[in-house]
Amino acid sequence: MLIKQQHKKEMMAVQDSMDVLNGKWKISILSSICYYNKRRFSDILADVEGISNKMLSKELKELETNKLIIRTVLNTQPITVQYELTEHGLSLKTLIQNLTEWGIQHRKKIIEG
Repeated sequence: MLIKQQHKKEMMAVQDSMDVLNGKWKISILSSICYYNKRRFSDILADVEGISNKMLSKELKELETNKLIIRTVLNTQPITVQYELTEHGLSLKTLIQNLTEWGIQHRKKIIEG
């Protein structure tokens, strides 16, 4: 019974993680910010192929709400907005690196047949 309860907790934790990171764009956005440490909106837009301005803005707000990124408005002309991972967001760095490595290996496996 105890093992079953533990497994249920673990499954809930996976679901919680997926609720925060779910969607087509969030991992890619986090990867862009993670790789460079600090990223401007336009840089992320260029990194994440196929995302629209509106969608990027929406996803960045959600990541900020979940305390994974921090948004800083710089006093420049024109105004520049910069994003970086919070301390909590930095805890995803290993996960992102593992996903990157897995993706490279997976692509090789599929191409090799």
